[in-house]
Amino acid sequence: MALKSLVLFPLLFLVLLVLEWVPSTLGKETSAHKFQRQHMDSNGSSRVSPTYCNEMMRRRNMTTRHCKQVNTFVHESLVDVQAVCTQENVMCKNGQTNCYQSTSNLHITECRLTRGSKYPNCAYKTTQKERHIIVACEGNPYVPVHFDASVEEST
Repeated sequence: MALKSLVLFPLLFLVLLVLEWVPSTLGKETSAHKFQRQHMDSNGSSRVSPTYCNEMMRRRNMTTRHCKQVNTFVHESLVDVQAVCTQENVMCKNGQTNCYQSTSNLHITECRLTRGSKYPNCAYKTTQKERHIIVACEGNPYVPVHFDASVEEST
């Protein structure tokens, strides 16, 4: 029995040592993946139902612990949304300089928490739009990590 302990102790020590070297972010959602979860719906139909936002906000975990006030889903391919990071550089709402505006209108759905709606019964108004989007981009490769705004085409 003592011999087993002598063999297992160094092995256990080695495993704990290796785990210490593993990045603490392992298992955590990256900013790019969070952007995709919260804002991408490439499979969204051209006509979404009035309950689209209620379903998607719940399905994408944006109604846990509180109701997210506003969220926008983009109904374009991920490649097309990632391409925005190479388009027109604009100032972000928070003053950062890593935001980019799409050169063309994209299909989006805006979800706004309805007045009087409270957690855990989050209720959203669903509005489809075609707008330019502004996203913050980071990383290598340079990808969207934050949805900053949508803007109407200026005429």
